[in-house]
Formats: sequence, C-alpha cells, structure tokens
Amino acid sequence: MSFRREPVPFAFVAEADRFRSNVAPPPRERASAGEIAGRCLLGLTIVAALVGSLILGMPALSISHSPAQTQQSQASHGH
Repeated sequence: MSFRREPVPFAFVAEADRFRSNVAPPPRERASAGEIAGRCLLGLTIVAALVGSLILGMPALSISHSPAQTQQSQASHGH
C-alpha cells in the first residue's frame, strides 16, 4: 500500500514544529534599584508574616498537661 500525502490546508501549521526563527527577541531590561528594593521588601514582609504567625500560634499548638493533672488530683481528693 502506498500512502499518498494529502494536501493540508494551512501547511504552515503542519510545519510549525520544524520552523526556527532567525529573529532574536529583544534583550530584557534590567530591573531598576527601586524595583529590586521593592521585591526584597515584599519578600521580607512575607517571611516576617510567616515567622510572626508561627510565634503567635505556638502557644495554641503546645500541649499543656497542667489542666489534666489538676483534674486528676481533685478527683483523687474527692474520693
């Protein structure tokens, strides 16, 4: 069986994977000092917020055994 290649409308779509452009994109502009400072400040703010929430949340996450011990001691004194 011989396969005949059918004509494809918009042949450039079929050949798009083989196409390489000889036009280079324009170079990226360097970030200004203000933009770099703003990015650093934003990063430090996010890190400070995470550390602050961790510090404020640690007492709520800690397991305290003192209320359970006082209930057991009161129950033993009552009997």
